[in-house]
Amino acid sequence: MKHDCHYHPGEPAKWHCSECQIHYCTRCMPDADTHRKHGLCPKCSRVMRYLGAATEAVPFWNRLSAFFRYPFYLDPLLVIAICTLVPLVLSANLVGLVISLLLFLALLKYTYAVINHTADGHMKPPPLAVAFSGEGFGIAIQQLLVFVVLGALIGAAGFVGGPVLAFVAMALVVLALPASIMVLAMERSVGAAVNPLNLMMLISRIGWPYFLLYGYLVLLTLASGAAQEFALQHFDPWLSLPLAGFLNSTFTLILFHMLGYLLFQYQEELGFASDLQESAGPEQDAASRDRGNRLDADIDMDIKDGNYDRAESLIKSALKREPDNGHRLEQLYRLLTARGKQRELRRYAPRLLAWLADRNDAAGMGELLAAVEAVDPQFQLDDPELAVRCARCLYHRGEYRRALGLLKEFHKRFPDSQQLAPAYILAAQVLANGLEQWEKATAFLMFVQKRCTSHPLHQQVTDYLQQAARQEPLKEPRARFSLGD
Repeated sequence: MKHDCHYHPGEPAKWHCSECQIHYCTRCMPDADTHRKHGLCPKCSRVMRYLGAATEAVPFWNRLSAFFRYPFYLDPLLVIAICTLVPLVLSANLVGLVISLLLFLALLKYTYAVINHTADGHMKPPPLAVAFSGEGFGIAIQQLLVFVVLGALIGAAGFVGGPVLAFVAMALVVLALPASIMVLAMERSVGAAVNPLNLMMLISRIGWPYFLLYGYLVLLTLASGAAQEFALQHFDPWLSLPLAGFLNSTFTLILFHMLGYLLFQYQEELGFASDLQESAGPEQDAASRDRGNRLDADIDMDIKDGNYDRAESLIKSALKREPDNGHRLEQLYRLLTARGKQRELRRYAPRLLAWLADRNDAAGMGELLAAVEAVDPQFQLDDPELAVRCARCLYHRGEYRRALGLLKEFHKRFPDSQQLAPAYILAAQVLANGLEQWEKATAFLMFVQKRCTSHPLHQQVTDYLQQAARQEPLKEPRARFSLGD
C-alpha cells in the first residue's frame, strides 16, 4: 500500500513510526541515515521503519520504453558482445567448449546482477566487471540446478499421472518461473527457489501485477523467438547466428531488468527497503543530516500541528546561538506576523530590520514598522548605520514619511556619528524629490554644510544647494575625470 507524508500530502512517505502511526517524507527526516536505513521518530524518538522508494516507484507498465533501452548502455552491450559473439568464432574443440560455457555462465551471472542491481534502486546497468569477476558464479550454477529440479518435477508428474498431469505441471512451472527467478535472486538458495510456498507467497504479495508482468514476459519471449527465427531464415549464417545470439541476450536482459524492477516496485510488500541510487551520494547524504535541516523540519511539523508556541521557542533558541542567521530571522518574522504578536516584533525589530535591509525589502520593512509603531509610537533605531540603510531603502520605495521618521532628530541621537552627513543629505532628498519641500531640504543641507565639514560628502553639498535653489531633483554630482598632461 502506498502512503503519503502526513505533513506534506502528495509527497511519498519514506519512513513510518509504528508507535505514532505517522508517515514521514525525506523533508521531515533530513537527519535520518538512508544508507543504514536508520531514523528516529521526531515525536517519540523510537526507531522507525524505512520504506525506501516503495511509495514513489513508478508502476512497471509505465516504464516499458526504459526497459527496452536498458540493454543498450555501453556495459551491457559489451557483455552481450563478448558472451554471445565470441563463442561463434571459437574452434569446435574442448577449449572452445569450455570458454563458451564460461561465457554462458558469465552472461547468466550478469543477468542476476541486473536483478539485484535494479531491486536495490539502480536504474542503470551494473558495470562490465561484474560479469567477469572471479566471484558470484554460484548463482549461475544454482539457476541451472533450479532448471534441473523443475524439469525433474515435470517428468515425475508425467510418470505418475501421464501426459495430462505433466502438461498441468509444466504450465504451473512456467507460470511460477519468474517468481522462482526473483526468489533465487533474493535468497540465493535452490531450495527456496523451488519451494511452492515461497513462490505462492511472493505471487500473492505482488498480486495481479505479477500476472500482468507475466503476460509481458510471454509476449517478450515470443517476440524474441520470432525475431531470431526471422534472422535465421532470411540471412546468411555468418550474419544470422550473431544476430540471433544478440537478440536472445538483449531480450534476456530486458526480462531480468523487468523482474528486478518488480521487486523494487513491491519492496514494501516483500519486506525490504531500497531507494533510487542515481541522485544520492555520500556528500548529499551527509549534508542532509545537518542540524539546521532537522530544526527546519521540526518547526515545519510544529506549525502544521498547531504548536505555534513550540515553533516560536525553537526559532528563538536558534537565534540565541546564531543572532544574525537570516533564515531563522525570516522564520521568526513570518511566524510573529502571522500570529499578530506586535510586542515580540518590537523586541526583535532591529535584527528584523537589518535582515530586511539586506534583502532590500522595503515593503516588508514598512509592514514591520507599522506593527512596531502600533505598540511603540516613539520607536527609533539605536544603530545609526542601520537607520540610514533602512531610510534609504524606504526612500527608493516611495515610503517618504516612514523614511523621515527613521531619521528624526538624528543629530541629537547620534551627534558624533559619521552617518550624520549621509542621513541628512538623504533627508534632504526625501523632502525635495519625494515631498517637494525645498525649504526644508535646503535647511538640512545647510546643517550638513556647517556641521560636517570634515566628512567626504561635504564637498557635494554645494551642488545639492544649487539644485534645491532651482527646485531641481537632488542628484549626486557626476563623476569628473581628467587626463594628466
